Amino acid sequence: MSGSITAADANTCGSRSFEVQQLAWRVAGFAHSLDTSMLAFRRVQLSEWQSPAGQAYRTAISLQAAALGRARERLMSAYEAVLRHAQHVSVSSQRTPGGGY
Repeated sequence: MSGSITAADANTCGSRSFEVQQLAWRVAGFAHSLDTSMLAFRRVQLSEWQSPAGQAYRTAISLQAAALGRARERLMSAYEAVLRHAQHVSVSSQRTPGGGY
């Protein structure tokens, strides 16, 4: 096994980097889809139900919206980590004895 990288190796690394980037974009898509749900929750929170049941429902919705906000933050952190990994795939990839990267 030599230490040099062939054109085929470079293409494989580039392809894997692109696949990891696609994964990052999917993760970001999931995070952005939470925005739609959070907007719907905010509309419910703004409703002016005066009954105790309506107020309790708005409180429950507020808790769910906060949980979704935290989940979105975690998804965006994951997106950034996966994207960083994609940038390093081609730089740090070296063939393993089994022929992989």
